[in-house]
Amino acid sequence: MEVVYRRSATKAMERMPANDRDALKAKLKRYAASGEGDVIKLSARNEWRLRHGDWRAIFVIENQLLVVRVAHRRDIYK
Repeated sequence: MEVVYRRSATKAMERMPANDRDALKAKLKRYAASGEGDVIKLSARNEWRLRHGDWRAIFVIENQLLVVRVAHRRDIYK
């Protein structure tokens, strides 16, 4: 499965520390390829959450894995 980022998610990742950004991208790719990772489905939404330390990526699975939002855990669910 291909990983695609919305523009807002890409901009948010540019503001992250480089080591966290690289690790989050690697985890997203691994999840897209194998389904492994710290991922849960968000209730009442058709969205999923991947966790890396204090950072969260919210994504939708259609024909591809579309990363909708990336933010620190204190801001992601607002």
